[in-house]
Amino acid sequence: MAYDFIDSVGNDVDVVSDSENIKKLLKIPYSKSHVSMAVHRIGRTLLLDELDIQELFMRSSQTGDWTWLKEFYQRLIDQKWQRKKKSKEHWYQKAILSKFLYYSINGDGAAQPVPSTSKQHQEGPVSGESDEAGRSSWPAPFEMPSSLSEDPGASNQGSVPLEPSYIVGHVASAPKEQNLTTLFNDGENSQGLKNDFVRNILWTFEDIHMLVGSNMPIFGGGRYPAVSLRLRDNNKPINVLTGIDYWLDNLICNVPELVMCFHVNGIVQKYEMIKTEDIPNLENSNFSTKVIKDIAQNILSFLKSNCTKEGHTYWLFKASGSDIVKLYDLTTLCEETEDKYQNPFTMPVAILLYKVACNMMLKKNQNKKHYGTIRTLLLNCLKLLDNGRHPQIIASANYMLSELFQLDEPKKEDSTDFPINGNSDESYSEEEEEMPDSDENGSYSNSSDPPDDNKAVAIIKSVGELSVPEKYKSVHRIRPSCAFPVCHGTEERCRLVLNYVLEGLKSVDSSVKKEGDLPAADPSTPIPLKYEDESTSGGPECLEKQMALFLDKMGSFQKGKHCSQSGMIPGSWQYKMKLQLILKSSKAYYVLSDAAMILQKYGRALRYIKLALQCHDTYCCLCASMLPEVLVFLCQCLTLCGDIQLMLAQNANNRAAYLEEYNYQTKEDQEILHSLHRESRCQVFAWATDLSTDLECQLSVSCKCYEAAYEILLFSNLKNQNPEQHIQVLKRMGNIRNEIGVFYMNQAAAVQTERLGNKNVSTTEQQLWKKSFSCFEEGIQNFESIDDATNAALLLCNTGRLMRICAQAHCATEGDFKREFSPEEALYYNKAVDYYLKALRSLGKRDVHPAVWDSVNWELSTTYFTMATLQQDYAPLSRKAQEQIEKEVSEAMKKSLKYCDVDTVSARQPLCQYRAATIHHRLASMYHSCLRNQVGDEHLRKQHRVLADLHYSKAVRLFQLLKDAPCEFLRVQLERVAFAEFQMASQNSSAGKLKTLFGALDIMVKAKGAFQLIRKELVAESEQKSKDKSSAENVSPNDSPTGLNKEEVLKLLSIFESRMSFLLLQSIKLLTSTKKKIGGINEEEVVLKTNKQVYSLLLRATANKSTTLLERIEVILNLLEQLAQNNEASNGGIQ
Repeated sequence: MAYDFIDSVGNDVDVVSDSENIKKLLKIPYSKSHVSMAVHRIGRTLLLDELDIQELFMRSSQTGDWTWLKEFYQRLIDQKWQRKKKSKEHWYQKAILSKFLYYSINGDGAAQPVPSTSKQHQEGPVSGESDEAGRSSWPAPFEMPSSLSEDPGASNQGSVPLEPSYIVGHVASAPKEQNLTTLFNDGENSQGLKNDFVRNILWTFEDIHMLVGSNMPIFGGGRYPAVSLRLRDNNKPINVLTGIDYWLDNLICNVPELVMCFHVNGIVQKYEMIKTEDIPNLENSNFSTKVIKDIAQNILSFLKSNCTKEGHTYWLFKASGSDIVKLYDLTTLCEETEDKYQNPFTMPVAILLYKVACNMMLKKNQNKKHYGTIRTLLLNCLKLLDNGRHPQIIASANYMLSELFQLDEPKKEDSTDFPINGNSDESYSEEEEEMPDSDENGSYSNSSDPPDDNKAVAIIKSVGELSVPEKYKSVHRIRPSCAFPVCHGTEERCRLVLNYVLEGLKSVDSSVKKEGDLPAADPSTPIPLKYEDESTSGGPECLEKQMALFLDKMGSFQKGKHCSQSGMIPGSWQYKMKLQLILKSSKAYYVLSDAAMILQKYGRALRYIKLALQCHDTYCCLCASMLPEVLVFLCQCLTLCGDIQLMLAQNANNRAAYLEEYNYQTKEDQEILHSLHRESRCQVFAWATDLSTDLECQLSVSCKCYEAAYEILLFSNLKNQNPEQHIQVLKRMGNIRNEIGVFYMNQAAAVQTERLGNKNVSTTEQQLWKKSFSCFEEGIQNFESIDDATNAALLLCNTGRLMRICAQAHCATEGDFKREFSPEEALYYNKAVDYYLKALRSLGKRDVHPAVWDSVNWELSTTYFTMATLQQDYAPLSRKAQEQIEKEVSEAMKKSLKYCDVDTVSARQPLCQYRAATIHHRLASMYHSCLRNQVGDEHLRKQHRVLADLHYSKAVRLFQLLKDAPCEFLRVQLERVAFAEFQMASQNSSAGKLKTLFGALDIMVKAKGAFQLIRKELVAESEQKSKDKSSAENVSPNDSPTGLNKEEVLKLLSIFESRMSFLLLQSIKLLTSTKKKIGGINEEEVVLKTNKQVYSLLLRATANKSTTLLERIEVILNLLEQLAQNNEASNGGIQ
């Protein structure tokens, strides 16, 4: 019955039993007859079976079973045991009842069967009713609506007929599409135990929920839809035991009335109709229903408190005529014998534990708080079974235990679905094994029992105590709050899974018949993780061949080819179970690898992913057809393997530590590998999981892993079903191709640096360019195929950088005085520009990704600037006219300015400002030079003069914003002074010359800011030297710690002093001549006086060669300050 109604066992029902057993228990205080029952606990449910000692011992004399119990019974309970024969009266009463029921069904005027209104299950005939006619004419069962027992306002007792729901004895598995292993066929489903009850009823008696099997015939028709029929001898009055019998039967079956047929020697005397609620008040049969309820609660509490160990067989025994009820643990007694598996209940109970767990596993996603219960059921099941006799159930139970740990949900391990406490179900029985069970009155403590009762678990000293309300209280819950073991990390959880998987694999391997044909493997010898093979020893150039072989093998899996070296038969339980165990271990190793990857333990991660792929290799060797979920998982493994190889390549400094992690191996891993090696050599994925010391090889392996994952998605048509996986693989392919492209590009740049004397580009460089370009191109295609504009733009940007490296490689060496900007350089720079523009078009606008957008703009600006600078510095005059070169330079500079964003506030803003200032400076210098060299065309000269002045002004404004470019600012100002001097040379009037002179002096005065910055840096350097003398020794005379180039400062300072001296002298001459012509004292005299004074001080300062740089700067600043004050005073006087 427990097998048939597996949903009710363990959770909702307190007791499962035959109605006759229930009645026997409730009549214990009223009856002197013996009671013998077997009790088992499954979860919170107690299973009660009649243990017929008479029949059992008769069978033991023939089969040899139960001999230990017979000896125990004779030694402690009944030393003179002998079989008691049933009296003739018993057989006479049985024969009369049989005839009475027969004629009540088939005789004239017999009650008609009531048609069944619902699908109530009739499992089989009543025990003892063997003829076909008896079975076919059995009365239809009576049913009460289920709402009677479910209504909370109804009576405390009610019953609901149940339809048995058969469960298939298979293993619950995470992938729903997999064919699950069927453990038991129909003949084995209940191990010979069949549900022979006419009706199975869920009966609630007070607060006790019972699943009860009943064979009581129920009749109905006309005004009496449901009655029970009883035959009584008219000469024998009804006693209490009979009344309780009738009342309980009607109560269990929800029958409202009882029909009594009285007879004398088989002749019917009369019929009497009695309502069920009136039965306790019959004459000579008075009993209290409340007392019966107290008895039921006391007995249940007694059994709950003492039958604490799941899987153990308890024996509840009361001898005939005795008032003492004893409870023995037969499992413990049996274990003391030579063969602990002599207990015939062991196998059925173990299978029931397994089936209850299996049924809960099928519903595990509905309520995860049952995981602790499932685990306890399976662990207790394993305790009862012998591996040599029941490898199939043991393997299946271990697999289900591994399934309880959700490897794909590592973040939910601390979820509130699992109540966290200090105890687990595994320790529940062990902790309470030696606990004395007693209520607050000590009513069933065994401390005062006589010596011959020391084997009893618990004793009820007097059956009269059962009638006392709440005499026995359950001090232990049948099922405590089931706590799933709390795993403190992913590795601990996965290790538990692998432990269960290993036990399952051992059970499967031990049952394979061809074990003797296999070469013996020593479990203590580690299996090396690194395989040396000719095909893998050639480096990255052999990867293509290995990949082809791998994909060919994957194609053969699709065609259904498979083989097993151990001789397992496809379709057998060993075959199916091993497949699932291997796949589970592969997933566990994958999760371990992923966790190690997060912790940056890349050597450990590679070892785990190698084990995961070795498990997968064995799975592929065994599997006749690859499921889509398995192929997707293989893609995930290969993708993770590619990630690990990439990280190993990027962290080459820790290679020794990673190698140590990679070579470490646990005993558990070794044993799992030995089991895998029974089926395959596990070398298909060796190309992907070897730890190489070569950077190029690691990057290539990573790329091939991603390519393999992509190919699997393609040829298995999984791309559309798994779009996210497809996108992730393509992203990684694009990324690794970018990494390889950058690797080859850097190698090419290094070769170019080493190539000093040779002007020609080497073949090695060209090959590296081609490899790099090919990788970038493929990566761009990968990103464009998934509309990843940002990454595509980054790869286009890198391709542009490659073109610039190619351009640099074609420039002549520095020693060549005839150096010109070559066509090859122009070609590659223009190609670089094209790729940068493509990158901008790919992004579309800055909002898509501001950082990438700014980076591409900067690179594009740099390319234009470099082209213009090279054309300006190394003008190709042999191929182009000067005017054309100047035009091209101007256009390139303007384009560089266009992509140089000086307004957006960012980390790159100072660089952009410096670049823009430099461009304006160069343009101004170019127009200045053109103006000097230009002859004739006055319009063009004027245009150049305006442009030069404009760009000088812009350059000055930008350099003034920068605090770290005083030398550049000073140089621009000096060029402006030179530009003013050039203009003055072409002027004829004294007034015009004087105006130009004062303008030039004003430019010099404005250079005061640059000298202040230089002075600040020199002072800081001086203070630093005084603090740390040792640092002064390490500083070269030309470079300060602050980055100031002293040599350049000295050069610029000398020029500045020279030009200042010249301008002052010229101004003095012009002012003197003007004074003679005009006469009188005016503002010009003040200016003249100041200029003479400044000129005198400047001459003295420049004549003194012993002054330091800082002192010279101080003098210049002082002179400029005087000139500034003079200019302010005379600002309105000289226009």
